[in-house]
Amino acid sequence: MPQLNKLRTALPGGPGGNTAAPPSARLRTALTVFFALDGFLFAGWVVRIPAIKHQTGASATTLGLALLGVSAGAVVTMMLTGRLCRRFGSHPVTVVCGVLLSLSIALPAQTRSALALGLVLLVFGAAYGGMNVAMNSAAVDLVAALRRPVMPGFHAAFSLGGMIGAGLGGLVAGGLSPATHLLILTGVGLLVTAVAGPVLLRHPAPRPPVETGAGAGEAPRRLSGRARRLVLLFGLIALCTAYGEGALADWGALHLEQDLHAHPGVAAAGYSLFALAMTAGRLSGTALLERLGQTRTLVVGGATAAAGMLLGSLAPTTWPALLGFAVTGLGLANIFPVAVGRAGELAGPGGVAAASTLGYGGMLLGPPAIGFLTDWFSLPVALTTVALLATAAAALGYGARNATRPPVA
Repeated sequence: MPQLNKLRTALPGGPGGNTAAPPSARLRTALTVFFALDGFLFAGWVVRIPAIKHQTGASATTLGLALLGVSAGAVVTMMLTGRLCRRFGSHPVTVVCGVLLSLSIALPAQTRSALALGLVLLVFGAAYGGMNVAMNSAAVDLVAALRRPVMPGFHAAFSLGGMIGAGLGGLVAGGLSPATHLLILTGVGLLVTAVAGPVLLRHPAPRPPVETGAGAGEAPRRLSGRARRLVLLFGLIALCTAYGEGALADWGALHLEQDLHAHPGVAAAGYSLFALAMTAGRLSGTALLERLGQTRTLVVGGATAAAGMLLGSLAPTTWPALLGFAVTGLGLANIFPVAVGRAGELAGPGGVAAASTLGYGGMLLGPPAIGFLTDWFSLPVALTTVALLATAAAALGYGARNATRPPVA
C-alpha cells in the first residue's frame, strides 16, 4: 500500500504536484489480465454447453435458439458500451463489466429449460459484449499513449486465456458438475477483477499529446461522413477475420474427421492447432507491426490466411490440412486487433464499438453460412469462403492504406 500511495502522488495533479507520467506498465499489465480473463471465462462456459444442453433437455434447435441469447445480448450492449465509455471512461466500465461477466457465468448452470437458458444468456452476452468494447477502448487509449503497436499482445492474452479455460474445463468436466465448475469460475473472475481492477480505477485512461488551441478541452463533435465510412471499412475487415474464426471453431474438426477420415483425437486437435498458431502470431504482432506497418500487416496477413485456408480446405490428406489450419491462424492473428485499433483511433470508443459489433457479427455469420453452403455444395467448398473473405480483408486493408483521422464535422 505505501508503494501505491507513492504512485498516486506521482500522477499529474496529485497532492505533491508531481508531473511524472502515468504508470503505463501497470495499466498494460492490468488490461492484459482483463483480456485473458475474458477469454478464460468465455471458454469455460463453452466447454460446458453439452452438459447444460442435457440438463435443460433442449433439442439441437432449441439450444441453438437459446445460444442466440449470447449474440443478442452482446450486439445490443456493444454500441451502448461505447457511449458509456465516453461518459464514464473505459476503465470503470471495464471493471464493472468484469464483475458482471464473472457473476453471470454462473447463471446458465442454474437453468432447467431452454427458455430460461436463453434469458440468462442474454445477461451473460450483454456482460461479454460490454467487456469486449470497454477493454478494447482502454487498450486503444494506452496504445496511443505508448506510441507502440502493442494491441496484438492484448488479443494474444485473450487467445491464451481461452486456451487455458478450454483446457482446464475439459479436464474438470468429468469430475465437476456444470453448476460447481461455473461457480468456481465466478470466484476466479471476481478475485482477478478485485486484484487488477483497482489499477484501472486508480488511473484514468492515458491520453496522447493533443494540439492546444481554441478547441482544446471541448467535447468532441459529431464525426464526419468520411470518418464513419472509414470505421465501417475497418469493421468489415474485422468481420472478414471473425468469420474465419467462427467457421473453423465449429466446422474444422468435422471437416478433418468426415472428409479426410482423421482420427477423432487428431480432428479435435485441428482447432487447437489453429488457436495456438493465432496466439503465437499475436504474441509476435507488435514486432511485426513495427517492421511492416499496419497496411502491410493487414495485406500480408490476409494473403497468408487465404493461402492457408485453401490448403486446409482442399488438401486430400490430414497433415497438409492441419498445416493449412496453422497457417490460417498465423495469417488471421493480427487482422482483428489492427482493425479494431484503427477504428478506435479514428472514432474513439464509438469506433471500437462499431468495429467490434461488425466483427462479432462475422463470427456469428460464419458457422451458419458454412452449414448452408455445405448442404448446397460440400464442406471443403464451403470452407473456401474463409479464404475468400481473408482475401477481401487484404484488399480492404490495402484500400485503407491512406486512412488518417479526418476532422470532426
